[in-house]
Amino acid sequence: MLAKYIDEYYEKINSGEIVVGIWIKKVYEYIIEGLKSGQFSFDEAKAQKAIDWIENKCFHTEGTLAPGNLKLELWQKAFVASIFGIVDDNGYRQFREVFLVMGRKNGKSLLAAAIARYIWLEDGGYGARVFCVAPKLDQTDIIYNSIWQMTTLDSEWKAKKEELQSKRENMRVGVQDDSLAKKRQSDLLQPDTNSTVKKIAFSAKKSDGFNPSLTICDEIASWSGDQGLKQYEVMKSGMGARPEALLLSISTAGYINESIYDELIKRATRFLLGDSKEKRLLPFLYMIDDPEKWNDINELQKSNPNLGVSVSVDYLLEEIAIAEGSLSKKAEFLTKYCNIKQNSSLAWLSTETVKKMECEELAPEQFRSSYCVAGIDLSMTTDLTAACVVIERDDVNYVLAKFWMPAEKLEEATLRDGLPYREYIQKGWLELSGDNFIDYHDCFNWLCSLVDEYEILPLQVGYDRYSSQYLITELNNRGFHCDDVYQGYNLGPVISEMEGKAKDGKLKIGNNDLLKIHLLNAALKHDNESNRTKLVKMAASDHIDGVAAMLDALTVKQKWNSQIGDQLANRS
Repeated sequence: MLAKYIDEYYEKINSGEIVVGIWIKKVYEYIIEGLKSGQFSFDEAKAQKAIDWIENKCFHTEGTLAPGNLKLELWQKAFVASIFGIVDDNGYRQFREVFLVMGRKNGKSLLAAAIARYIWLEDGGYGARVFCVAPKLDQTDIIYNSIWQMTTLDSEWKAKKEELQSKRENMRVGVQDDSLAKKRQSDLLQPDTNSTVKKIAFSAKKSDGFNPSLTICDEIASWSGDQGLKQYEVMKSGMGARPEALLLSISTAGYINESIYDELIKRATRFLLGDSKEKRLLPFLYMIDDPEKWNDINELQKSNPNLGVSVSVDYLLEEIAIAEGSLSKKAEFLTKYCNIKQNSSLAWLSTETVKKMECEELAPEQFRSSYCVAGIDLSMTTDLTAACVVIERDDVNYVLAKFWMPAEKLEEATLRDGLPYREYIQKGWLELSGDNFIDYHDCFNWLCSLVDEYEILPLQVGYDRYSSQYLITELNNRGFHCDDVYQGYNLGPVISEMEGKAKDGKLKIGNNDLLKIHLLNAALKHDNESNRTKLVKMAASDHIDGVAAMLDALTVKQKWNSQIGDQLANRS
């Protein structure tokens, strides 16, 4: 057994005894593989200590089970064991950012309060600092008050309090006990270790000075835009002085777009799909896989791990019945019980899928005298521009891609993106074009060179409708047939086709590392109401121009298939 509870949970997932979604499967696959490979280790004693302490010293603070002890379910034990038992080469906790997403009423706040109490009183050492963070102070009360209520339910604390009270009554003078945790106006204090729990709200004035042992970011999906992003980064940047500092974010899905929740979801899904340099992030995303099955109680097990415990089946069935009669209630149900946002963005292609797209170097000479389609994504005139042709041979689609960048932007882009753009120039994937602005004639000339030198003939050229009109005019004058493509929610069928071909090994990009990076930077935003999907970036600074150009090409290939499909097959 690699790790008690983790291994048991993983085995029950694989056997089908426990039903979870793809993201939970992937995180436990990552953990199990990391333990097997020695990427990190497991300290059974640390994991068991945390679980035992929580079950003996933490309590239900409301509902029918209060004030009984908190008894952890298997998924909770695996979660706690992953946080406290998995260690690096120095014996410190491996993971410092933990992200837990699950449906409403699954006990995430109670679990977070228990972990906070453990770090405050037991695991954080002398001077532990625990922070409960939310946009407003009253929003921190659920976890903060649970921590204190658990403390007052602790038999050891109650005994000490009674003893102290008795001493005061007998001696008729003030008696202090530095081992008794207390609630002050501004925080919770454990005097003998000088450890505190404090709640804080977003503050532009107080932007640094934190030195957290633990930060709990509660209902992070409600953290708005830039302010939420900044507060998260403030708490994260304050963790450097403590080797085992932990940032725990918990939430159901929400309604705010372009927030820290969206950033974490994209980071988490990219990490779980296998192409991320992150080593300290551990995401647990309890979400349904298929929004079309939102009212299927079996599918809902994936977003509600406490189904049958703190969430009853009857309760969910009642909520489903209400949601089936109201679009607004359905949207709320999808968000709060399925963890599917109205507009949710997830990383798109896995590393494994992108690797299937790689092959030996592709060169125009290999495709001499072929029909094809082309795609152009001009992007900003001061940034990257991409163009590609898609050539079909023996039912496999091969992509020749080219990129352009202004010469004066080369050093800036290299530093900003952390990519070896000079190496890409040497390999022929990237060309410098113009000084400060891309000269779109270079894109025109590349397409013409494919025709003139290799007889690679684009039968349709897909371009973003916002592309430079003079380039399109020149292409039309040269005899190219150009068709504008709207890069919006209408590309769902093309996106699905592209993904399917990639997974089947029927879409090849050669050894073009720059295009590979663009593919891994790509995310998909899904609109639940219309059930449509569009291409977006993983992060604002990422580039996906090569993917956009591919989609432009594949869109016109699909659109004009009945007229030109036989020619594009290049069978003769």
